[in-house]
Amino acid sequence: MNRLIAIVGAGAIIACAFAPARAADMAAAKQNYDTFCAKRHGSGGKGDGPAGAALATHPANFSDCAMMGKMSDDTMFNVIKNGGAATGRSKDMPAWSSGFEDGEIHDLVAYLMTFCKM
Repeated sequence: MNRLIAIVGAGAIIACAFAPARAADMAAAKQNYDTFCAKRHGSGGKGDGPAGAALATHPANFSDCAMMGKMSDDTMFNVIKNGGAATGRSKDMPAWSSGFEDGEIHDLVAYLMTFCKM
């Protein structure tokens, strides 16, 4: 019986290790972006939002594929969650750790990648 439990447990661990990542909720991510990010980053993600013009540091241009190619998903996640100052970037980028759940931030990262059209 113990052997059966060990085999089933090992199978569950293997299945979890190879489980596909959850699909991003792009509709919700777009809504969050439009509501909270577009004011600074612009509706097309070019860093040209109306509130961005007043910032000391120009907001990131997500349509710049060269810049986006250098930034990992983990880096983008950390910048959104912890803010620019906490990640060595612009202090004008606020932390959204109390505004978004981690899953929503992952969805935003996936959505931001759609602005770069190669």
